[in-house]
Amino acid sequence: MSLQSMTGFARRDGAHEGCTWHWELRSVNNRGLDVRLRLPSGYEALEAKVRERLTKAISRGSVNANLSLTRRAQTADITVNQAALDRVLAIATRLAKEIGAEPPRAEALLALKGVLDVADDADDPVAEADEQAAVLASLDAALSDLVAARRDEGRRLTEVLTRQIDEIARLSHSVEVAPARSVEAIRARLAEQVARLMETGQSFDPARLHQEAVMLATRADVEEELKRLNAHVEAARALLRDGGAVGRKLDFLAQEFNREANTLTSKAADQDIARSGLALKVVIDQLREQVQNIE
Repeated sequence: MSLQSMTGFARRDGAHEGCTWHWELRSVNNRGLDVRLRLPSGYEALEAKVRERLTKAISRGSVNANLSLTRRAQTADITVNQAALDRVLAIATRLAKEIGAEPPRAEALLALKGVLDVADDADDPVAEADEQAAVLASLDAALSDLVAARRDEGRRLTEVLTRQIDEIARLSHSVEVAPARSVEAIRARLAEQVARLMETGQSFDPARLHQEAVMLATRADVEEELKRLNAHVEAARALLRDGGAVGRKLDFLAQEFNREANTLTSKAADQDIARSGLALKVVIDQLREQVQNIE
């Protein structure tokens, strides 16, 4: 299973019997799953079904789903109220004879209230259900596109993370084989420090001086940090191989990497080791930044 990014975009258009629409889905990184919907008025009943589909397909990220819909104007059923028209026509004809006016015009009669009955098409439950099914079908297609986009971005991030983890391993190895960590180098460094102390003319207990030298060498040793760094490298590589929703685990490992790099740098008694420690911290910061986008 490959890694998935939390970043993606998808759009799908649809149409059904005079109604057209398009879905837009956008997702970015987030600590958990945050779904935000924007549906047109009258489609509130779809919200539960839309949320159910999104939460099944995506486990982490901030997801915005927007449905824009345009409906063709509905035709109206117009009928003539014949009884009302007959009464109005009779009255108008009688008045025209009495006052010598022109006979009533058809458009004037039709404009009178009650002569024409205008009825909107009644809602058809079956047609409404068919339309909602079509809208949800296009959502499913858009959601598949979004998951594919997140997966494609996840593959790119996997390559970046792999290079960064390899660089952490390389820098750790450079510290591990640094000449300054050899027994001879440590002995020479301690001898130099002791000689500098002896030049002050003060007297020191040789046994106590030996103990202090051993403690100093122990505190400067980074063997444990290197072992933990190597263990974290193997754990991170295993997570990349396994894939899936491992973003939180990788984030935790990145924090552990940073902790060991800080300790290693603070213990460094040699410039080369200190430089490697600083380079480690830079790469680990870059790793932590990329990991924030992993689901």
